[in-house]
Amino acid sequence: MTDTRRARLRDIANSLGVSVNTVSRALGGKDNVSEHTRARIRAEAERIGYVPNTHARSLVLGSAMTIGLVITNPSNPFYAQLISGIEPRGRGRGYSLLLLVTDESVENERRAVESLLHSAVDGAIVVPVQGETDHWTRVQAAGVPIVFANRDVPELGCDFVGIDNERGAYESTRHLIAAGARRVQVLEEDLPITTIAGRIAGFHSAMADAGLPSSDADIISVPTRRHDSAVLPWQPAEAYKLARELVSRGDRPDAVVAGNDYFALGLYRALAEQGLRAPTDLAIVGYGDHPYAAYLDPPLTTVHLPARRIGETAVDLLLRRLRGDSTTDAQAQPRKRLLRPELVVRASA
Repeated sequence: MTDTRRARLRDIANSLGVSVNTVSRALGGKDNVSEHTRARIRAEAERIGYVPNTHARSLVLGSAMTIGLVITNPSNPFYAQLISGIEPRGRGRGYSLLLLVTDESVENERRAVESLLHSAVDGAIVVPVQGETDHWTRVQAAGVPIVFANRDVPELGCDFVGIDNERGAYESTRHLIAAGARRVQVLEEDLPITTIAGRIAGFHSAMADAGLPSSDADIISVPTRRHDSAVLPWQPAEAYKLARELVSRGDRPDAVVAGNDYFALGLYRALAEQGLRAPTDLAIVGYGDHPYAAYLDPPLTTVHLPARRIGETAVDLLLRRLRGDSTTDAQAQPRKRLLRPELVVRASA
């Protein structure tokens, strides 16, 4: 007769000659187990078909072993890479992921907070809409630690990991200036968020350091996907409409810094329709280094963003809070991590 009894931690422990406590720590991602022992335990768990009883485990540990992830737009390739850093990092430490999407809406963000609180997640990694923040103070009051990713909300005093967007735009602009550009403009998304503010600041700093003029008039705001739905990826269409006007002018700039690679696509088409080409007639630098960037004609110079590392770092910061590694005043201060982007020079600038 076949034994249909559910495999238990004790079965793994008896098979390997270790304690049940060691098996539990190894499968739960705890640090005080050697990698050799952890590998043996995981292999044996897989061999006998062990599946953790997450409900029972939650009762024993006083933890749901779940991380809430709140993002604005899952179809954005950046956030797909962010998730690919968060999910395996959390899974390797025994945590599952609860994904919630806000669609760049504060109201949806409020609903996401309700879901987080009712699901009793252990902590949350959040890409905030950056509007009202009272709902996030409710999460803090419930004792749920928050790590903000990509966009910060400094007044809440939470851990944060993101990109040094100011540096990324600074290096892009300096590259254009070094290549001979003297009049540079920016195509940017029309959102009041810290990532865009950082890029605009980096642009102005680079121009000033080179002794070149720049003003708010050089920032061309692109109305974006929110005309239809924010869950759609960025579209080149609106940037293309603005780019047609820009490239057909007699006083067009020498170069354009695009806030993302999709906007650069719009610029490429506008140039082609006028019989023009980058970088001879207009140098272009994108932002994001999406997979198609290297295959455009000419290949797009752009900024590579360490999205996966942001996700991994966010998990590490959150788990440090959950382990209680913040017992002193100094440790309790919010940890801020800015990861450096990389300018990838190709042929468009």
